[in-house]
This record gives sequence, structure tokens and C-alpha cells, in this order.
Amino acid sequence: MATVSPQNPDPSASDDADQPWTYTLRLPNDPRAARIARVTLRAVLSGHGMAELTETAELLTSEMVTNALCHSDGPAQLRLRHLCESRLRVSIWDTNPLIPAPFDTPPGRLDRFAALTEVAAKADDTHGRGLLIVRLCADNWGGYPLADDLFGINGKLLWFELTPRRDAFDIAA
Repeated sequence: MATVSPQNPDPSASDDADQPWTYTLRLPNDPRAARIARVTLRAVLSGHGMAELTETAELLTSEMVTNALCHSDGPAQLRLRHLCESRLRVSIWDTNPLIPAPFDTPPGRLDRFAALTEVAAKADDTHGRGLLIVRLCADNWGGYPLADDLFGINGKLLWFELTPRRDAFDIAA
């Protein structure tokens, strides 16, 4: 059963927009999981005043959840974290330990250019472009393996970050 659990490191702190928060959602390997993840994401971002990130975050989350469930036999877990400066980190854990390229290495300065080149090469493909969309739209992304530990958690964790876009007037003011 899917659960949402908010985690605030300091429950006595005021409801300040800069306070960090984390939500986790366990998803069964079910075709409806991507929709449930999107609905949860939309509610969390709206509730925390980050609605401007919703459209991009929903698209990328849907791609990553779908990818996780297509390439693993077990459940997945969605984690939403508010980081400093209104940055949002979305992480997806699944039971498959294989990290797809290029998420197995940090993004480089020219990764968006490389991703655009791949888009042109895959223009007629009907699948296999989800992580490419993440690379094009996210401000940062990556992945790392999770080895067996005391609690038996293994697999991989893929993540992306989004930040609100500022226009030139906001930056200058």
C-alpha cells in the first residue's frame, strides 16, 4: 500500500518557505503508480508554494517512475525534498541495481548539447527517451547504486533537481 510520510527535521519551526521538508511515497509495481506519484507531487508542491515547478516536475517524475517500474520487478519509492533556495530534489529508488548511462556519471558542462544531439538521433523512436527528457529539463541529475546494508535495501537511486526560474528583473532587484 502506498503511503506518504512528511518529515520535517524541526517540527517546532515556523512554517517558513525556506524550511527543509521531505515526503516519501512507496509505490507498488503497478501501472497506476506514475499517476499516483504525479498527483502526490502536485499536492505537495502546491501545499508548499512551489506550484511553478509543477509541470516540469510532473513530467520528469512520471518518466522516472515509469522507467523504474518497467526495469525492475519490485516496488519503487518516490522521495520529494525541499533543499535550500527553493530547490526541489526528486529521487526514485527501485530494486534494479543497474544505473543507466549517463546517470552513472555526473553531468558535464556539455551534457545538454549531447542530449540535444541524442534527441535528433532518436526523433523517430517511440520509447527510450524518458531519461533523455530528464537530462534536458532538469537543472541537475544523477544516480548511484544502493548496496545491501543492515536493512537489506539495494537497487539504485536516480534523482533530479529543479529550481524556480528567475527573470532578469528578479535577479537585478
